[in-house]
Amino acid sequence: MAITAKIGLILLFLYYIELSSSAKQTFDVRQHLATVTRYDVSKDMKENWFVSSNIPDQCSPIHLNLVARHGTRAPTKKRKKDLENLSTQLKVLLKDAKERGASLEKLPSWLREWSSPWKGTTKGGELISEGEDEMYNLGIRIRERFPQLFSDEYHHDIYQIRASQIPRASASAVAFGMGMFNGRGKLGEGKHRAFAVLSESRASDIMLRFHDCCKNYKAYRKQQEPAVYKLKEPVLEEITRSLVARYGLNFTIKDTTTLWFLCKQEASLLDITDQACGLFTNDEINLLEWTDDLEMFIVKGYGNALNYRMGLPLLQDVILSMEQAITAKEEGYAPGSYEKATLRFAHAETLVPFSCLIGLFLEGSEFDQIQREEPLKYPPKPPQKRTWRGSKVAPFAGNNVLVLYSCPGNNTNKYFMQVLHNEHPIPMAGCGGTDFCPFDVFKEKIAAAHLKHSYENLCNPNVIQPEGKSYMGKIIEMFSRMLSGKSNDETSAQKAEL
Repeated sequence: MAITAKIGLILLFLYYIELSSSAKQTFDVRQHLATVTRYDVSKDMKENWFVSSNIPDQCSPIHLNLVARHGTRAPTKKRKKDLENLSTQLKVLLKDAKERGASLEKLPSWLREWSSPWKGTTKGGELISEGEDEMYNLGIRIRERFPQLFSDEYHHDIYQIRASQIPRASASAVAFGMGMFNGRGKLGEGKHRAFAVLSESRASDIMLRFHDCCKNYKAYRKQQEPAVYKLKEPVLEEITRSLVARYGLNFTIKDTTTLWFLCKQEASLLDITDQACGLFTNDEINLLEWTDDLEMFIVKGYGNALNYRMGLPLLQDVILSMEQAITAKEEGYAPGSYEKATLRFAHAETLVPFSCLIGLFLEGSEFDQIQREEPLKYPPKPPQKRTWRGSKVAPFAGNNVLVLYSCPGNNTNKYFMQVLHNEHPIPMAGCGGTDFCPFDVFKEKIAAAHLKHSYENLCNPNVIQPEGKSYMGKIIEMFSRMLSGKSNDETSAQKAEL
């Protein structure tokens, strides 16, 4: 028996060693690239999974709203220049190290002669072939998932496709439409068909580029830049010191941030994970990812109510399209005479605020806090776990699908909506943590707090007053001042403190 027990202990010990080794090997840097994460990696991450509500058999989808970020893109022209500058900087650092007689034994061979794979290219930011595939296949999957909605012959009044004027967004819309309507036409071997993609001028697109048109937001974001850097700086300093000690080169914080950017581009766009990414430990990558997520939280997410409230026109349009679908259902409009889907393609600066508007990625009492316009606590620093991750919230081709269902057999509510984030059901804190919410409850519990505002009041620097009161309270206070005899000039002179 003693021998058997010893053998059992040995086997158990070996099992735990194997388990530990396996756990270490499961770290995949491609899942930690913040908003540079590829869609196919993000949508299949296990933490995205949520047990969906059982949708009753008598419920059928009658309308669909899609809000999607563009697919995987090339680095922008500015960032390509940063990488070319990095190549020059590495040569300077190597020369300096040799002159100091520093040991370079641990320095990876690739780094000694590295040059940017984008060197010599004059353009940037365009949708690449991987991004086209993401959007094309997304279009196919959504059509297959909701065949009742996409059975009609295409018409722009039935399937409205909108994109921002930025080329990668409109190209994403085209790739999606090619997948969505594949086999529905007579063009070429794929039997494609032509379809319309509508865009507003960049200067006035408050639906998909509200961040570009909102003066108060631009002022807030610029104001936050030093504060955000100060929050990130201790982590960047610590990692930079580690890199210097590890490789013998006198890296600066700027070098570290550019190497991290290179890591994200190589891993996401080129599937290279053993070069720039290999310079960092797994713990360092987790921390660098957190700094990106922290910045996204502060300047695009729940860090300030203006970040997402400025997306009000988009929320209004989503609700209006659903109400029109309900009217069509109630009044028995003929098939093909009303809109069945609105499909929008834009940017992370669109998707992140919209996700916040509908209360996604919240825990516990956080939903009540944002209803009161109170900023949430920052995402916890690793090794603590967090819900707010750019790789999940807004990867390339990230999307929210809001599906309106008609449930005629329900005694209390006839219309429900389900939210899918990156094609997976996701809970809404404002609807009691369910993904299948009565439409009236969605409007009352989630949308109403936002709909009482107006885009002009939120974004006009002459309207918003110092933080501390609700936006409506600030507006009321402004009119009270006017009625009490204070001059318009005095009221207008008050500066926004965002």
